[in-house]
Amino acid sequence: MSSLHKSRIADFQDVLKEPTIALEKLRELSFSGIPCEGGLRCLCWKILLNYLPLERASWSSILAKQRELYSQFLREMIIQPGIAKANMGVSREDVTFEDHPLNPNPDSRWNTYFRDNEVLLQIDKDVRRLCPDISFFQRATEYPCLLILDPQNEFETLRKRVEQTTLKSQTVARNRSGVTNMSSPHKNSAPSSLNEYEVLPNGCEAHWEVVERILFIYAKLNPGIAYVQGMNEIVGPLYYTFATDPNSEWKEHAEADTFFCFTNLMAEIRDNFIKSLDDSQCGITYKMEKVYSTLKDKDMELYMKLQEQNIKPQFFAFRWLTLLLSQEFLLPDVIRIWDSLFADDNRFEFLLVVCCAMLILIREQLLEGDFTVNMRLLQDYPITDVCQILQKAKELQDSQ
Repeated sequence: MSSLHKSRIADFQDVLKEPTIALEKLRELSFSGIPCEGGLRCLCWKILLNYLPLERASWSSILAKQRELYSQFLREMIIQPGIAKANMGVSREDVTFEDHPLNPNPDSRWNTYFRDNEVLLQIDKDVRRLCPDISFFQRATEYPCLLILDPQNEFETLRKRVEQTTLKSQTVARNRSGVTNMSSPHKNSAPSSLNEYEVLPNGCEAHWEVVERILFIYAKLNPGIAYVQGMNEIVGPLYYTFATDPNSEWKEHAEADTFFCFTNLMAEIRDNFIKSLDDSQCGITYKMEKVYSTLKDKDMELYMKLQEQNIKPQFFAFRWLTLLLSQEFLLPDVIRIWDSLFADDNRFEFLLVVCCAMLILIREQLLEGDFTVNMRLLQDYPITDVCQILQKAKELQDSQ
């Protein structure tokens, strides 16, 4: 470890040991990258995402309260419906009008169950192929949820719901801008069949199952947005970071901590996922156009080239912005980018500048390429040195 890196770790430790965290100083340090040693990144992200307050003395009580609240969510939204479903299978309640599976009442328990199944199946399909370039999400977690996996339990778990249901979830091949996204060449293809995944023994669960539970509970608690494809790519890096925390006490509660950090993050970026807001000033269309307006200001020649070829920002920037670049780079690089994004005091304005920097860094290739070549470049971004991208973005930001 270099003396410079040791010095950076000491700088973070000095800020984090104060009774009241100096947020601006923490943001300044985090913007240049957070060391992973000693769980520094996990702690900083929790503060930067407003999960932990600035007063250190309250951390223990708040964490205990939030983790117990999450356990209550598990009981109310997974365990109790699972018990009810099991009971309905053996009792005669299901033949009454109120609980009949064909009851047209949208508020009936059966209708709710079926609607939840549709959401669950889409979540299940997406989380199984999380970060296929690494095996982490397919491996068993060290801390399986005992509330769910207790061998004495006979209720229907999410795993059983997916296995038993006959409902089919439709594969969405295009984003809502009508653009079919090509997968990044830096990421391998995930297994295409559920049978290609190793079946874990009873009492164990894979990390992707934990992510599935987080997203299902989020969808239940936020019916206005529920689950939209791509949310799995947002929660994945958060969960990976917390589930690999060297602090075993905090690692054990990675699921609950991820849920609340994800909820806070979604509160800031959820407008990107709401189609009805696309053309509003807070919607994704406005942000994509702002990437181009920034490019026009910084590199008119490149901007005009993209305009001449009718390469619209929704062809590539939709995915870049909506998923916080999580599909463009390998996971360690995504995490490094997120250090800077979470530290941004203008809350993701820096992301727009990063996208502009990504365009400028491949300007020579774009200026020489035709429409087909350039679309391939933009949908399969060629530069993997994220430090170079972030440095260029900082230069652009400072020049504004």
